[in-house]
Amino acid sequence: MGARDALSSVRRVVVKVGSGLVTAPGQGPIEAQIAWLAADLASLVREGREVVLVSSGAIATGMARLGLAARPRSIPEKQAAAAVGQSALMWHYEQAFTRYGIAVGQVLLTGQDISDRSRYLNARNTLLALLAFRVLPIINENDTVAVDEIKVGDNDNLAALVAQLIDADLLILLTDVDGLYTGDPRRDPTARRIETVEAVTEDIQRLAFDQATEVSVGGMHTKLEAAQKANASGIPMVIASGQDQGMLTRVLGGEVVGTYFRPREDRLTARKRWIGFAVPPQGRVVVDEGAKRALTDRGKSLLPSGVVDVTGDFAAGAVVALTEGDGQEFARGLANYDAAELRRIRGVKSGEIEERLGYKGCDEVIHRDNLVLL
Repeated sequence: MGARDALSSVRRVVVKVGSGLVTAPGQGPIEAQIAWLAADLASLVREGREVVLVSSGAIATGMARLGLAARPRSIPEKQAAAAVGQSALMWHYEQAFTRYGIAVGQVLLTGQDISDRSRYLNARNTLLALLAFRVLPIINENDTVAVDEIKVGDNDNLAALVAQLIDADLLILLTDVDGLYTGDPRRDPTARRIETVEAVTEDIQRLAFDQATEVSVGGMHTKLEAAQKANASGIPMVIASGQDQGMLTRVLGGEVVGTYFRPREDRLTARKRWIGFAVPPQGRVVVDEGAKRALTDRGKSLLPSGVVDVTGDFAAGAVVALTEGDGQEFARGLANYDAAELRRIRGVKSGEIEERLGYKGCDEVIHRDNLVLL
């Protein structure tokens, strides 16, 4: 049985739709588009699947309601548009799903809800409770209060984090293109759609950008970031056209549509998914080549002897990024020592920690159980 054939047995699915699919400039929500999206999602619910929708469109809806011709530039104006637009957008969704006897629930999240462990677990419990009540959660970033420090930033990555959060079996990103192409199909007639991506390699990442301008093509950069998160969590992902009614049924029927991203088999635990993808690194630890090999090839913990440099100001227990001298991040983990302590013990053997600090907490800078390879 092929990988896509297994999609027919998917029980819990996260579907993300972009603003351009459900709203129009100056008009706000497109009733007909929302109506058939609700019909497609309702068909999945009738099949006994649990469905979560991540929907953009609040700011675009608010702009239409406020009569704004151009997207607001200031944060307060964007937040005001989101506040006006979110309730209106939810009203349209509620009306659409009422036709199928499906109750919907609004869930607004910020990056802080994901990165704080207790809030992360609370969000998970809330979403699972909604699904247990057979309510379809509709999720958006809480643009009304979010600022740069607590923003996820885009709903592609938010959808992947939600899929991780609830242990989804599948993530579907509906967009205005029908998958990942070898080039920009709007400019390159020879560009072809890639049916299956085994792993998001550097070569695959380069496909998200126009090689002449280095500008992201069709928002594909964030979709590939989402694919990396889903892949590490053992969750398959599909990028497909959101302009074709019935697309969700076709995807879950195993039809070769869109681009399928195969998940890794060694699925990360829920705790490691949180360490690796939910929390922005609070600092950076540079390691030598030998330490990197020990971590990546032999599954060892990071010892102070392998630490070359430490940047940032972070507390013990913070998530930090691990790099070599070239600055390329290859892992993340929970630091057992704060930044000042690490600077004092970098390069020394574990037996010398107490001599340097006057006390000793752990032999390891990062224990392998709290380390995630990227």
